[in-house]
Amino acid sequence: MAQICRLELQTEIKSSPDRIFDIYKNKTSLMPKISPDKLKSIEVLEGDGKSVGSVRLWTYVMGGAVIAKDKIVAIDEEKGSMTFDLIGGEVTNYYKSFKATIEATSEAHTNLVKWSLEYEKANETVPSPESHLAFLLDVSKEVDAYLLKI
Repeated sequence: MAQICRLELQTEIKSSPDRIFDIYKNKTSLMPKISPDKLKSIEVLEGDGKSVGSVRLWTYVMGGAVIAKDKIVAIDEEKGSMTFDLIGGEVTNYYKSFKATIEATSEAHTNLVKWSLEYEKANETVPSPESHLAFLLDVSKEVDAYLLKI
């Protein structure tokens, strides 16, 4: 029987959640400049790259050069959240389903970025994607640092 697993990780940020969310929703083209050691390119394949249904191809470095094709499946402006389904690339060789959600919020006067992963392993030998979660959080920290400089 299939088992959907979930991992979450969050970090405090100094930038406003709205500005972080804006980069992920509207300005992904800046991300390879913000995090050049991790993100090589982001190409919009379908849609505008900013709305539900858009498909993007990410080339990134995690151990070696990796690609991931994602589809934006949900956006909640009020919550500052976006959800992406991975629909192609190396990750889909190991996971039957892989969904990532970013949420940039403010709680008790603290600004936070939270990443959640929902996934189903292709088989029992596939490790949990803690390294993917840490990678996403590291990029968010780099986006935060970039926003503090501009």
